[in-house]
Amino acid sequence: MWRRRQNARGVTAWWGRYRVRPAVQVGLAFAVGVAAFGLAAVVSPHLRDLDGDALFVLGIFILVALLVTEIAARTGRRADKSEQARSLLADEQAALRRIATLVARGVPPEEVFAAVTEEVGHLLPVGSAALGRYEPDGMFTTVAAWSTREAAFPVGGQWMPGGKNVTTIALETGRPARIDDFADASGPIGVAAREAGYRSAVGTPIVVEGRLWGVMTAASWADDALPADTEARLANFTELLATAIANAESRAGLARLAAEQAALQRVATLVARAVPPEEVFSTVTEELGRLLGADISGLIRLEPGNTALVLAVWGAAEGDYVPVGTRIPVEDSSVPMMVGRTGRPARRDIPEQASDATSVRARKLGITSTVGAPIVVEGRLWGGMSVCSKQADPLPPNTESRIAAFAELVATAIANAEARTELAASRARVVATADETRRRLERNLHDGAQQRLVSLALQLRAAEATASERKDVGVDLSRIGEELDEALEDLRKISHGLHPAILSEGGLEPALKTLARRSAVPVELDVRIETRLPEGIEVAAYYVVSEGLANAVKHADASVAKVEVEAVEDNVCLSIWDDGRGGADPARGSGLIGLKDRVEAQGGTISVVSPPDEGTRLHVSLPVGAAEGAAQLTDAVVAGRAGAGAA
Repeated sequence: MWRRRQNARGVTAWWGRYRVRPAVQVGLAFAVGVAAFGLAAVVSPHLRDLDGDALFVLGIFILVALLVTEIAARTGRRADKSEQARSLLADEQAALRRIATLVARGVPPEEVFAAVTEEVGHLLPVGSAALGRYEPDGMFTTVAAWSTREAAFPVGGQWMPGGKNVTTIALETGRPARIDDFADASGPIGVAAREAGYRSAVGTPIVVEGRLWGVMTAASWADDALPADTEARLANFTELLATAIANAESRAGLARLAAEQAALQRVATLVARAVPPEEVFSTVTEELGRLLGADISGLIRLEPGNTALVLAVWGAAEGDYVPVGTRIPVEDSSVPMMVGRTGRPARRDIPEQASDATSVRARKLGITSTVGAPIVVEGRLWGGMSVCSKQADPLPPNTESRIAAFAELVATAIANAEARTELAASRARVVATADETRRRLERNLHDGAQQRLVSLALQLRAAEATASERKDVGVDLSRIGEELDEALEDLRKISHGLHPAILSEGGLEPALKTLARRSAVPVELDVRIETRLPEGIEVAAYYVVSEGLANAVKHADASVAKVEVEAVEDNVCLSIWDDGRGGADPARGSGLIGLKDRVEAQGGTISVVSPPDEGTRLHVSLPVGAAEGAAQLTDAVVAGRAGAGAA
């Protein structure tokens, strides 16, 4: 029985292999015709009497008849195949139109995925169809599946690519893949497919905007391999899938961008309204946490001694974060330390086996990953913002850049607040200095020149009363004249601190030369300005040099000083250097604070470099085009203190 079956299979295989060859068909037709004629001759005696020519002609007719019959049969088969091909093409086009309609309607990607896999399963001679996505962590996730049996790769399942299977081959090559025999399939995916009974499978990659997104697979349990055009037919569907995915990502990106811009606008509005920094910190932290879908977001200020002060915090759940006002240590492995060390955004995932204090504290809160970005205020690292996640998946790759946009607004708010605070302090100093200057002028005039002038007036009246009786009135008048000269000198000294006459008359260079001559230490003066400057600029420059030289004498014990003044583009730059003891601190010296107020009133900048035992360098830049009105408001106030020091 077994041998007969084998022989039958051998004949069937031979016929399937050679039946389509023309020579075989002609020979078979001729053999069949001869056999038919021989059978007819046996049955009918008349046929045996035919001569050779008649038999030859009769054979030719029989052969032609058989060939015509075969040709008609083949034509019919071709027509059937053509009709089947047209039907398959129509079905495929109809399926593609249905999918394209879903894509055009912008339905959720999950609905498109399910529809595509079902269409592929019904359209192709397969028993299973699946759609999967390659994940950033290297895993492969099934996002849609269709099967006539229990699905070998259900939706949501994850596998690690590797070995020999269509999923791994498509990932490694980026091209369609085929397996016609799962006997040597390997890897977790290949083993699962073989155990499910798959005999052949085809996979076509899904490429979205130039990147490999996933793969569409179709598998069969039949012994015969899938048709050769399966890959091409799958490709038609994967192109639509790529379009649907790109559209969905684009819509999601636009929605995310709109939400981000709205959040940034709300924070920017608070900054523009100059609300207190605490309100900005609280709002921006909550906006950032909600926008990024984080579990915790926070804002800290870096403190001395590797510590950080928590200024604002937001959590999706109550009570699972560090309270505001807490000082936390900044360990080497923490995101704040990485941000502070590099001045750039940082990211850290919390491994379960990590034993450092930062990781232990994070695991107590359930945190699995943290991303932070620095807050840089006017060139200095001030603090940082961070978001934390409790999910298994890490935070998205663009988290750093999205935090940075909010950090810039926070830096602006901090800079504005500091500027307002500094302005208020400067105004308070100006008021206090004005009061002190008025009191000093009043005291000097009352105790000095005023008393002497009153005394001289009384002496003049006494001399007038006795002028007719005394002969030595001239001596008294001469003494009174000398005292008047001394009183005038006192008044000149008092007025010297208010505004030097030589500055108004000759300009900055003669006034600075006078200062250099009066200085108690030798001064090397280099003035490279040929024209007169606005009055406010000249006054500010004069008192900067005056205060700098006074400090070199009174505080630095300098043996020499050097002053350079030059015009650089639209600015006047002053440099004052001495070889004294150094260590000058603007925060501790009222003279330097007064200079800072005067310079900044003119829109300029001032810097002090004074390392211990290396002298002091004072650098000032004054914009020539600045308005003089602001400086004139403070000249009479600040000049009293600065000029008195120089005198």
